[in-house]
Amino acid sequence: MRKTIIILSVLALFGIAGLPQQASKPVQADNPAQQTDKAAQQAAKPAAQSGKAAPTQAAFVIPPDVAKEPNPVKPTAASISEGKQMYGYDCAMCHGADGNGKGDLAADMKLTLKDFRDAAALKDMTDGEMFYIIQKGKGDMPSEGDRQKPEGIWNMVNYIRSLSKKPPAPATAKAKPPS
Repeated sequence: MRKTIIILSVLALFGIAGLPQQASKPVQADNPAQQTDKAAQQAAKPAAQSGKAAPTQAAFVIPPDVAKEPNPVKPTAASISEGKQMYGYDCAMCHGADGNGKGDLAADMKLTLKDFRDAAALKDMTDGEMFYIIQKGKGDMPSEGDRQKPEGIWNMVNYIRSLSKKPPAPATAKAKPPS
């Protein structure tokens, strides 16, 4: 029951209840790149809601200069700790508390997400690309937008990267029968 209340609260927080009002508002942004990103995201929503494949998924392009941007925040214990805290608030409901991609909301929405614990899951993605996706959102994933300062997003990138570097849990040794 508690998880249901939390999930409903999060949905309300992200404005699921306000989608009809948002759909009637024109897209406004200070620069054309933001207008393009928001327009592409809004165009993808109706297709995703109708159950059809969104044609704009292929149109999601991360600017090359952003993709090449290095993480200016060193992955210190403090950075990873701050990233973990924000991840717990904003990401764990879908991506799972341990990054396995099997959060409660992802299960409810029938989403298949990457397992961040597997190093191969993010090996082809730069820190700049991760930053851009967290900041702008992608598909069903909402954006952090202006809610999070850039340093906080870089901290989340550091935390997500750290998930695949944790040693695997020790396997329980099975007793061998005497020879």
